[in-house]
Amino acid sequence: MRKALTILAGGFAAALALTACGGDSSASSAVTTLDPENPVTLKVGASPVPHAEILEFVNKELAPESGLTLEIEQITDYQTPNTALSDGSLDANFYQHLPWFEEQVETKGYEFEHGEGVHIEPYAAFSEQHDGISGIGDGAKVAITNDPSNQARALKLLETQGLLENVPDDASVLTLTEEQNPKGLEFSENAPELLLNDVQDPTVDLAIINGNFILEAGLSTSEALAVEEVKNNPYANFLAWRADSGDDARIAQLEEWLHSPEVKKFIQEKWPNGDVSPAF
Repeated sequence: MRKALTILAGGFAAALALTACGGDSSASSAVTTLDPENPVTLKVGASPVPHAEILEFVNKELAPESGLTLEIEQITDYQTPNTALSDGSLDANFYQHLPWFEEQVETKGYEFEHGEGVHIEPYAAFSEQHDGISGIGDGAKVAITNDPSNQARALKLLETQGLLENVPDDASVLTLTEEQNPKGLEFSENAPELLLNDVQDPTVDLAIINGNFILEAGLSTSEALAVEEVKNNPYANFLAWRADSGDDARIAQLEEWLHSPEVKKFIQEKWPNGDVSPAF
């Protein structure tokens, strides 16, 4: 698809209005226009699935002839993409949602901005010990992420299944009261990329897994005992960049591509069962 090659500063400013924190728009390294005669590269860190797959589609189907090539670096953990973005190893990253982004900015002092939501990967709970949620009895062991922003999300999923009650938005396994955890569930915290191992653990009754790791393992939410609702879901993943990137035409163009009809159609056709859903 052929796109306009000059990104007006005003248009990019509108995209920046969506960001969570302000930034310096005078970065000297910013690319102000795209020119096929003078090609440029944008280095983007991304989770392998689905983020890198979406970026690869953009690179192959939308970027040719634009003067911009995406250099996609696949990263499997949740800390490295923001660390690398902050130190300048990456120009942008594509893997996180707003609660995680805000927690990272607050606790680590990152000066980042972000675009609009691109897609949602619903959280899901898996078990090799039980065929349904009804099998999760008193004192059952639940494997859960040790990431605070996603831990509250996982607890909310358990609430929708009747396993917890009146879970606040900032809940953690350490703050749950007996009234909120009437079944006395036992929680085992682990790094999100390791929770798939807990599904295989015979002592674990239920493991709650991030959507990208579900896909990387070749699983599907259709096999899960519980799946997060997609409608009005606040956990849409988006593109993030440093606040000092300024009016960088490379970032503005990628942000535009990620919200194009072509990308929406790609997501719907690639994951027709809803393991990944467009957020726009």
